[in-house]
Amino acid sequence: MSGTVLEDGTVRIDDPSEAGQVYGKGYFGTPNSSGGLTLDRYEAVYLGEMGRVVLRSTAGRAAPWPSVFRRAVRADPGFAVRYLVYRDLRQRGYVVRASPPPVAFSVLPRGGVLHKTPSRFWVEALSERVPFDLARLFGLAERAQSAKKLLLLGLVDEESDLTYYRVRRPAPTGALPSRSLNVPAEGWLSEDRVTVHDPSAASELGRELSYGSRVGDRLELSLLEAAYLGSVGQLSVRDSKSGRSIPLAALERRARRLDPHFSERLAAYRELRRRSLVVKTGFKYGAHFRAYPRSPEHSHARYLVQAVPASHTASWIEVAGGVRVAQGVRKEFLVAGVRPDSEVRFLSLERVRP
Repeated sequence: MSGTVLEDGTVRIDDPSEAGQVYGKGYFGTPNSSGGLTLDRYEAVYLGEMGRVVLRSTAGRAAPWPSVFRRAVRADPGFAVRYLVYRDLRQRGYVVRASPPPVAFSVLPRGGVLHKTPSRFWVEALSERVPFDLARLFGLAERAQSAKKLLLLGLVDEESDLTYYRVRRPAPTGALPSRSLNVPAEGWLSEDRVTVHDPSAASELGRELSYGSRVGDRLELSLLEAAYLGSVGQLSVRDSKSGRSIPLAALERRARRLDPHFSERLAAYRELRRRSLVVKTGFKYGAHFRAYPRSPEHSHARYLVQAVPASHTASWIEVAGGVRVAQGVRKEFLVAGVRPDSEVRFLSLERVRP
């Protein structure tokens, strides 16, 4: 079987019999009214590389595969990276079609029939050199879920190896009972933590509501927990040195001086607590939080959460590390994107094998 390479890098197969064979084995190409077939750049390069179609120039001369590949690269910026993802998915047995924006490809489930079986995946192909763009990924995840597709990112590293991530908009929830203290607790600020000395309040906050850490008979609260409890009227704070009352605004200013990410972390903490989750530091896992569906005494953490501005960008190597750690300890990695108005949206990233 042979095809003619056109100026834009696509390939035309004129013989109806050959066109039918190519189309029938993997749904390659787009049939035309004369019985022929047009292959897009990905299909042309792939079938040429696999030796399934002999590529020829418009003059009838053999077109070496490297020249066809280079023509596609010239015509389509980013083709080389996207082709690696296309090639890998085809090698895994999937029917892959080039897709209009916002993603590179739509992929049928295994055994699917083109034009009869809805596509299962939307796949975006990215180089590891492209920044992790949280705002764009939120947009892609929302559009994919609206279209009832699974969104996959195919990340190509500098050695042309692939890593796939499933991206979605989750709704993390827990089952921690919601209730308030009968009388607000009193906490004492020392350096970067707040201590509750009253045994009854320490027990109620620590054991029943899962705040802080019990150290002897006292309860140690982080500044984050203290600020949250103060904002819901469950804690008043005094300075351990002077004994003076510390207004909530002053406590938050102090926390922001110590932690430049405090505002985003507080917004994410508040939202997770609103969703009935127990929230503890994720420091030992390299994340801001670990979140439990109920008391840590009766459950394991379900999520590792990183709180960042909604417009956050980063290198993919940072994100890859967070996902790897989370899955290594059987937790889901969530990015909490915090908008300027403190609204919080969650994005889940999971490493998968298609």
